[in-house]
Amino acid sequence: MDDPVPARVREYAEQAVAYVKRALGVPLEYDSDTLPVLDHYLRSVPEEQMATMQLVISTAGAYFGEVVRRRLGGRWEAGDDEGTWRVVLPTGISFSPLGIVAAAIAQADLPDVDSEIDAPPRMRPFLQQALQRMGEVSIEDYYSLCGRLDTLEHVHEVLVAVAAQMMGNTDDDDVPEPVPDEPSGPVN
Repeated sequence: MDDPVPARVREYAEQAVAYVKRALGVPLEYDSDTLPVLDHYLRSVPEEQMATMQLVISTAGAYFGEVVRRRLGGRWEAGDDEGTWRVVLPTGISFSPLGIVAAAIAQADLPDVDSEIDAPPRMRPFLQQALQRMGEVSIEDYYSLCGRLDTLEHVHEVLVAVAAQMMGNTDDDDVPEPVPDEPSGPVN
């Protein structure tokens, strides 16, 4: 069986573990319990040192993507260009872990950086509606990796329920109906 984690992703994720251990003395365990530690570490990244920041984005992005993949399943789409790396969940939800980390460091959406959550066209209205139904959160929570994992878990569960209903495997009336006239592109 092929390893679901490309070698470069695995190497970068392990580098993130080493960097955080050296900087904070806390080991990252590839679980949601250590994401607050990584969030804390990202707040210390010197934004004026571009090479350092890019290395942290790549390594922390690989780590974050692995936490999500291990928790929810899915696969990496990782080519030669790190900027195009994505994790695709079993529901078809996809995201750029490196883009999410870059936004977490900046505490803002950045031009030319993909920090959006996407889904197959048929599921986008359900994704959009699930995101709209989530409550307001602070900017810090919105851009935190912990917050993004919570969001990914929630929309993944919604799309699992939608897919089950589409396949006729449930009588669940809580599955949202898609909102007409929703944008068909990726969403935050």
